Amino acid sequence: MKISITLLSLFLGIQIAFAQKLKTVSYKDGEQKLLGMVTSNSGKKLPGVLILPAWKGIDEEAKNAALELQKQGYIAFIADIYGEGNLPAGNENAARLANTYKKNFNLYQKRISLALEELKKAGANVDKIAVIGYCFGGTGALEAARGNLPVVGVISIHGGLYKDSERPNNPITTKVLVEHPANDRSVPQVHYDAFVKEMNDGKADWQIITYANTTHTFTNQEAPDYNEVMAKRAWNHTLMFLKEILQ
Repeated sequence: MKISITLLSLFLGIQIAFAQKLKTVSYKDGEQKLLGMVTSNSGKKLPGVLILPAWKGIDEEAKNAALELQKQGYIAFIADIYGEGNLPAGNENAARLANTYKKNFNLYQKRISLALEELKKAGANVDKIAVIGYCFGGTGALEAARGNLPVVGVISIHGGLYKDSERPNNPITTKVLVEHPANDRSVPQVHYDAFVKEMNDGKADWQIITYANTTHTFTNQEAPDYNEVMAKRAWNHTLMFLKEILQ
């Protein structure tokens, strides 16, 4: 009897793991091939979450987030911003490539829009879609709001808040949540203050949650500045925000 229960538990565990496997999705921006990933509940009519990964492309943090969001009843799609053959090899290359998209924000917004279309094709309810992003992807989440892309909310997780001062502060109709590490040296006070002004000028529904004793990539388990307590709080805040706007 004990053996049967053990085998049944093992079988169920394998089935659950298989059911939550991410699937690669090929799509294009002109001639550039893009390789995103979608949760295995695609095809169902569910709220959708687009995940924008950090500066090295699709990583374990983005994948884990997608699988956790599937458990919460969302279809999750991880965007490929750089495209096949363009993944940076190290931090220096990643910084250079990410900055290219930050400066050329129209291209960044276009790549996000293309990924949103793939999320819709995967079955996401077009009226219930949100964007979350990590680091470079957090900047992308804000660009989705700035570009008035068809989403109801965005979450920037330890993302860059900077926007070129030459760009006007336009109305922001998308709800905005920023999860900000208190000691993030990549976000100087002047960028923080300009972002607050941007949100106020745009009459946005916005919120910043600041996490004590944290530096830049505090939610990434593979990063040296990972803070387990604050990472869990940030994830709970993410789920609470998504529940408010999508369910």
